[in-house]
Amino acid sequence: MMDFVLEAWVSANIERAKASWILGNGHCWQPGQTLKLLFAGYNGTRNTGSDVRPEETLRQLRHILGAENVEFSAMSQNFDMTRGYFQGAEQVHLPDVFPPFLSREIPRHHGVVVVEGSAFKSKFANALTTMIVGSLGIAAAQNKLSVGYGSEAGKMDPSVRKLCARYCRNSLIITRNEESRTILRELGVPTELGTDTAWTFEPLPPEYGRKVLSEAGWDGKRPVLIVCPINPFWWPVKPSLVKYAARATTGAYKDSHFRTVYFHKSGADVDAAFERYLTAIVRAVDAFRQRRPVFTALVATEALDTRACQRISEKLGGVPVFSSEQYDMYQMVSILRAGHMMASSRFHGIVTSMPALVPSAGITMDERIRNLMKDRGHEDLLMNVDDDDLEPKLLIALEKLATEGERIADGIGRTVVKNLKLMARMGVYFEEELRRRYPDFPTRKGQWSWEDYLPPVDEGLRRLMGMYG
Repeated sequence: MMDFVLEAWVSANIERAKASWILGNGHCWQPGQTLKLLFAGYNGTRNTGSDVRPEETLRQLRHILGAENVEFSAMSQNFDMTRGYFQGAEQVHLPDVFPPFLSREIPRHHGVVVVEGSAFKSKFANALTTMIVGSLGIAAAQNKLSVGYGSEAGKMDPSVRKLCARYCRNSLIITRNEESRTILRELGVPTELGTDTAWTFEPLPPEYGRKVLSEAGWDGKRPVLIVCPINPFWWPVKPSLVKYAARATTGAYKDSHFRTVYFHKSGADVDAAFERYLTAIVRAVDAFRQRRPVFTALVATEALDTRACQRISEKLGGVPVFSSEQYDMYQMVSILRAGHMMASSRFHGIVTSMPALVPSAGITMDERIRNLMKDRGHEDLLMNVDDDDLEPKLLIALEKLATEGERIADGIGRTVVKNLKLMARMGVYFEEELRRRYPDFPTRKGQWSWEDYLPPVDEGLRRLMGMYG
């Protein structure tokens, strides 16, 4: 019921914004003004992927449009968790009850850029998709720039599917795979093909990650196996006033409480599935450790994953845990890239390690890692979180990481450069959409190579571009 309330509230706000625009209220960008853009997403929860994406989108679009021509703002749910992020952008607080915020904040800008990856799906939370649609819908209703940048679509519940179809028809969604384009095209939403935007992220130098691992007990000789587990079974998150009241009065639902009125999926079946997943990972990693002298580290690239890491660590005798609760995104990605092998259920655990050519296997809960492994040509390194034979599959995959590292790294390198080119093309699509909305905006003139549409990249990426470009 609470999901429906949010959806109806957002829908009414979009209609109100449209009526207000028709009556002559509001303003568009005018020549001579700096272009004010609001970047909308799930930022400020120490989800490494959700923070890296806007960081790189901001860098890329500022590079393309000219820093002197733009003024950026980025949403954050917790300023303490995004301190030092999104350089050059103002951070604005996204509250849990977001419809009034959207109605107040979006009219202050000349457009909205959605930087959330899992933007159009019910897997994690209908509230998140509702917030994304509301952001795009209000901007489009006022004839402003309305773009999804590197977004993904999956299965949506009928109500949010209808919301998306109704209010995103005048937006442009640059998706990160063809599967997402197919879903959105069926809803009449304009799309172009792009990719994720994390590929150009530059973390702290490799020395930092190696130092942290050494302080945790790594001898500098054994290969480092990074494992990134999650709880794949407690999604979606849904708002519930009943649970919220019970939590406040009796302390019930403590383990499934996400925050404020939002709660994870819970129950005996969820607990049992999670335990099977953890046990399979533990047994496979333990068997691999007995065969090969590796140093194992567990990494929670989202703060919510810390519990899963701690559970596995206990079962493996106390291997070190690195959580984004303690490490920011610059530190976290440096740690990931210091590994020599990775098994991950986190999409961005894999993506942010790939520029360092870390051989990786994926244990997926949805289409994101599946699409990535298919793109890499590494479907033999893909498993599902609920596979009955997850343990033997993972052990086989770990052996391949150890023995076929060069083959895997070659596929990774080619995929990184392919996605850099797609990311550059996204910049072209964005520039074209901006010209369509605001023809007088001073975009760049002349001929530009695809590299010119990327933000400044580090030496490692330049080397890969030379090898596979």
